Amino acid sequence: MQTFTAHLNEKLQDVRFRKMYEEERRFAELSVQLVEVRAKLSLSQKEVAQQAKITQQQLSKLENGVSCNVTTLLKVCKALGLKLELEEPRELEPVG
Repeated sequence: MQTFTAHLNEKLQDVRFRKMYEEERRFAELSVQLVEVRAKLSLSQKEVAQQAKITQQQLSKLENGVSCNVTTLLKVCKALGLKLELEEPRELEPVG
């Protein structure tokens, strides 16, 4: 029986899978960062949503990695006092 890491590394050899995996991984990391910043500021989802002028449900979806659009993300970043920056692409790194 193959370990998860071994299976994932095998799947990551497929360029299309690897690209999709990296996009989802980055979105998940972003979602976690937003939750951590909100918690550090001791703000509820409702409070941030009100400041961002979005619904609490929209914020919940963003924090859970369910859905996101750029406008919503920018509003939430502004409400949390964050600056969204783009960076040059990097080489895809192996997992594990």
